[in-house]
Amino acid sequence: MGRTTRRVKQPASRRWYIAATSSATEGAIGSGTTITALGELVSTTTHEFNNVLMTIINYAKMGMRHKDTVTRDKAFEKILVASTRAAKITNSVLGMARTRSTGQEPTNIAQLIEDTLILLERELNKYRIAVDKHFQPVPEAFINANQIQQVLLNMIINARQAMPGGGRLIIKLSHDPKEDMIDVVIRDTGCGIPPDVLPRIFDPFFTTKNGPDSSGKGGTGLGLSMCKEVIEAHHGRIRVESTVGKGTAFTLKLPTVTKAANRTAAAPALPVASAASQQPIQT
Repeated sequence: MGRTTRRVKQPASRRWYIAATSSATEGAIGSGTTITALGELVSTTTHEFNNVLMTIINYAKMGMRHKDTVTRDKAFEKILVASTRAAKITNSVLGMARTRSTGQEPTNIAQLIEDTLILLERELNKYRIAVDKHFQPVPEAFINANQIQQVLLNMIINARQAMPGGGRLIIKLSHDPKEDMIDVVIRDTGCGIPPDVLPRIFDPFFTTKNGPDSSGKGGTGLGLSMCKEVIEAHHGRIRVESTVGKGTAFTLKLPTVTKAANRTAAAPALPVASAASQQPIQT
């Protein structure tokens, strides 16, 4: 006689508790990852700004010590360049602060990438990473700029960590007219990902790192899984290609404003309640 498996139905209160606990856990993980990303961003920006201030201070001292016009003009020039850079860093941080909303809106994705690179410029220079940008004209993306910038930060930091001895970071931006999606490709010339590891890189808590690196970044195993969730929440896609010894390329596909508008227009309307269903319940 065969064995019969009977599914035990959980009480409604138990089902609600499980769902609420699961949701709370996912929310806590998401919040924790966001806080970690912001902590890394604050650390990176602080170092960047400190370098700029030291440049300004040192050249100001040089200008005060030397009375000749040539030396003073050189000092003023260096101070102007450093001050301009400080303004760019400030504008990038203020841009992130202005996009704390949970909603999505038309966004200049090229400018978002440029702002992200400004925040990581010192770190990329420190680790001898050359940046090659290949930007084609693209329409505006319909995204939450803050969330996508955190994805970009994560991707670029991962690329830098894959090239401990230096290398090239290639960022490509293009428009796929067939799908009406914007493609962002982030490629490194690093160590690559082994084929047996590649299918698991988006799994939560999966990591090949032994904790944070010398800069204090990485090692939690949450970065790529949260990136995937963010991209998919934008009705986008993320894919990865990698060759051991040659490098890795991540492609982010994000919807244009037109694509998002068409999707909204095509969504089925919610049924309107009938007059009978709107009658008060008789007790």
